[in-house]
Amino acid sequence: MSKGGAGKGGPGGAGRSGPGGAGGSGSAKGPGGGQRMMHVRVKTAAKRTSSSQRWLARQLNDPYVVASKRDGLRSRAAYKLKEIDDKYQLLKPGLRVVDLGAAPGGWSQIAADRVKSLGADPERGVPERGGQVVAIDYLGVEPLPGVTIVEMDFTAPEAEDRLKGLLRDGHADIVLSDMAAPTVGHTRTDHLRIIGLAETAAHFACDVLTPGGAFLCKVFQGGTERDLLDHLKRNFAVVRHIKPPASRADSAELYVLATGFRGEQEQQR
Repeated sequence: MSKGGAGKGGPGGAGRSGPGGAGGSGSAKGPGGGQRMMHVRVKTAAKRTSSSQRWLARQLNDPYVVASKRDGLRSRAAYKLKEIDDKYQLLKPGLRVVDLGAAPGGWSQIAADRVKSLGADPERGVPERGGQVVAIDYLGVEPLPGVTIVEMDFTAPEAEDRLKGLLRDGHADIVLSDMAAPTVGHTRTDHLRIIGLAETAAHFACDVLTPGGAFLCKVFQGGTERDLLDHLKRNFAVVRHIKPPASRADSAELYVLATGFRGEQEQQR
């Protein structure tokens, strides 16, 4: 279920931090960074299939992959969250964030930087306790400054209580999910799997968010299933589909952003 299998990780996109260390930076410059990118040609290898050849060429010439290495971020997908947050201003100092399917950690890096989860810093206007980021994935995630990492399957029965127990006051202000189920190559089956994860994440968000909170989740084009969309519209003031520039144009990837969580009183009406 890790987002590493859906573009966040994999060779070239993750594995180690560049300059700036494991913490990365929410102020990452992104593609370009003021430098002209040179096209890299991939030499043919006898043991490499044509599909792996194409994948490697795309990775080597992907400006977001290059930028992630330069900016010390663990994956190109970190820029998806950065671009979304630049536009919608979700991540603010002092907020509590849950990152579902966090491996290899790119989204958690951006979140930790922007909610200032490393602690208080009055000179930068960081609240007394700073923010909090709790990340969960059944794949291992290397330690990140300001991030509490839980190595567990998010769909496990005990996962929700474990996360709530780690969150300050047992609640979150933002739930992020870039999870993707392993694909089987059958379009309908793959779509149902990702929607199933999205529904599980959405129900968790409604259980843990404080009023006014936000939920950001990966879906695929074909959009959000009606039941899930109706559930989000009942519980949030605004629901929209978005595709950040960092999401590859040829990818079916899409995100649903729900903001203005109504809270328990609204849910019971």
